[in-house]
Amino acid sequence: MAYWEWGDRDNGRVLLCVHGLTRTGRDFDTLARRLCGHFRVICPDVAGRGRSDWLVDPAGYAVPQYVSDMFTLIARLKPQSLSWVGTSMGGLIALGLQGALVLSEAGRPDRGMFGLPADAALRLDKLVLNDIGPAINGAGLARIGDYVGAEVGFDTYEEAVRYVQSVSEGFGPHTPEQWETLARHVFNRVDGRWVKHYDLRLAQAMAAQRPEALQAAERILWMAYESLACPILLIRGRQSDLLLAESAREMLLRNARARMVEYDGVGHAPTLLTDEQTAPIEHFLLDDSATRRN
Repeated sequence: MAYWEWGDRDNGRVLLCVHGLTRTGRDFDTLARRLCGHFRVICPDVAGRGRSDWLVDPAGYAVPQYVSDMFTLIARLKPQSLSWVGTSMGGLIALGLQGALVLSEAGRPDRGMFGLPADAALRLDKLVLNDIGPAINGAGLARIGDYVGAEVGFDTYEEAVRYVQSVSEGFGPHTPEQWETLARHVFNRVDGRWVKHYDLRLAQAMAAQRPEALQAAERILWMAYESLACPILLIRGRQSDLLLAESAREMLLRNARARMVEYDGVGHAPTLLTDEQTAPIEHFLLDDSATRRN
């Protein structure tokens, strides 16, 4: 698993930024530049994306595998404190990791199975969930599934940028330069054509998910979310079709440590490219009073 690193490698204050389903760690360049003076910022490419290797068995493209990979990465980083920004899938991975920690405390799986010493102390100090929560709207998930496995290729980079814009209307209004930024790391030039950076077999793993398994996963994610003892910042696009307004309100009710910022004219998911969207995250992560209150 490849990852992008910003800031002082000796800084024990680690910020892990984890991207969405078909994106890469480079989505956090703007946020990382803003925060690398305070944190060692780590932005992985989740398996099957970006510079990371693809899995032999596509059935592994699921949250449990990603959680195991993140435990291994965290064991390598040895953070003194760990905060997390997760966009969409990246937020689900954070909740999956929290669920594994809760089960570990209950004496079920040994932390050593994740590559951590059995006595390793690990907890999230602060968590930012970007347009995601335990309850995922099925219609929004279906919309994403429609294009994940589509095999497309373009002769010019400009065509690739237009494609990203066409399937990413939920990102909200962006300048031409910002759309170019959003396309830059999600297409690779192969044999003279611009093709998607990720393993298209991600779609197979999505299609294999059964309704009863998704319901069970939602119950586990709610358990993990409710068990969080750290400050939580929820970010939501007001037009999001993945994190519905009622689900976000329920998240605020079910964990008193959570607060929310919403953005008009944005769906799934805020791209964290502007001062308007990165400043609240910076304030939240650097506000020590939030930690003391919780």
